[in-house]
Amino acid sequence: MVVKIARIAAWLLVAAIVVMTLGPPTVRPVSGFNRSLEHVAAFALLGLAFGLAYPTRRMLLALTGVAVAALMETLQLVVPGRHAYFSDFVINAAGACAGLVIAVLLDGLWCRTAGAGAIRRDGE
Repeated sequence: MVVKIARIAAWLLVAAIVVMTLGPPTVRPVSGFNRSLEHVAAFALLGLAFGLAYPTRRMLLALTGVAVAALMETLQLVVPGRHAYFSDFVINAAGACAGLVIAVLLDGLWCRTAGAGAIRRDGE
């Protein structure tokens, strides 16, 4: 069940991040927090969701997360009103990888409390 919910959440987060990153600046919500914190939080949630959704592919997910962060920043160069910054790429990539690390830690915690992966292997 965790895997199925995480997969749905992961792909919905992809759609939301694409719209907020490449859409007009007016569609980007403003939380009042520092912009860097918003970036790292969004990509950490994305990394966490994908890490829980596809637990056997985390190294590939880390590489893909870095590549997607680079692609999203690069695509902003052609979107009017948007700007691409190397610092945003670094923050986004680090957030995605941090989310994956949290997924690994949660898996370890669940395995210790439920015994040998009883919770996690329901969708793989």
